[in-house]
Parts: sequence; C-alpha cells; structure tokens
Amino acid sequence: MQMRGVKMEYYCNECKKTITEKVFRFSKNKFTIPLCIEHQQTTKETILLYKELKKYNLPIRLEYWDNYKRTDIAIMGKTKILIEVDGIYHNSDYKQAFRDLMRTYYSFEKGNFTLRIPNSLVKSKVAETAKFIAKFFVENTFQQNKR
Repeated sequence: MQMRGVKMEYYCNECKKTITEKVFRFSKNKFTIPLCIEHQQTTKETILLYKELKKYNLPIRLEYWDNYKRTDIAIMGKTKILIEVDGIYHNSDYKQAFRDLMRTYYSFEKGNFTLRIPNSLVKSKVAETAKFIAKFFVENTFQQNKR
C-alpha cells in the first residue's frame, strides 16, 4: 500500500516484528488482527480469547514458547498462567489427553499453572471465560504477594 511515495509498514500485533502487506492482509482477514506468520500458528478460538483477555490489560503473550513447549496464551507473572485452548481431540483421544496431563505436570514443576479451556466454551461464553481467567490472575498475584 503506497501513499504518495511513502511505503506503509506493517507490524505483528503481538511481537511488533515487521510483516509484509500480504501477511498483514491474510492475518486481518483470518484473525481480524495483524500477526506475523509465527503468531498465526493458532486457532480462531485462541485469537478470540486473546482479544477478550487484552481488554483486562493483563500481561499476556500469544503463542508463548517456554523453551520446552508452545502455549496458546500465557499470562506473565511470578507464576505464569499458561492457557491452552483445546479442541475436542484433546478430550476424545486418551493418548492426547494423557500427553496433555504430562505437559501440565512438567509445566507445574517449573512453577507454572496451566488452564485448559475447551473451544466450545470460548465459542459460546468468551466474555465470561476471560473474566474468570482474569480473576485467576488477580488471585494468583494476591497469593504470591502474601508469601
């Protein structure tokens, strides 16, 4: 997109990396926010919840990498709250469910707390879901400050 000889620059809404106009347009069309290719490796439900959580001014990150695994959304604090927005496969396949349980445990060993949120909940009650997740963060911060 050119405006009188000035080249328009586009940036990822999450990491602020420069993105091409093509990536910008694709992301805006699919997710309604500009994201680099790395941060597009997510679902519409994750983006929906991410956008709702942003309204609470939480220190959140999309597609967070903790040097072990990728998490859909992370709320950064003394204890990270890791949010996995899961499709039906995570509940219907026992092998996947057990892998998820192991990931949750190993993450807990590192001092992180994992919330598994079903896609169906995000689709039907995203505002209420985000409100309760924000309450988790506030309570977690309160508990950490008491120690």
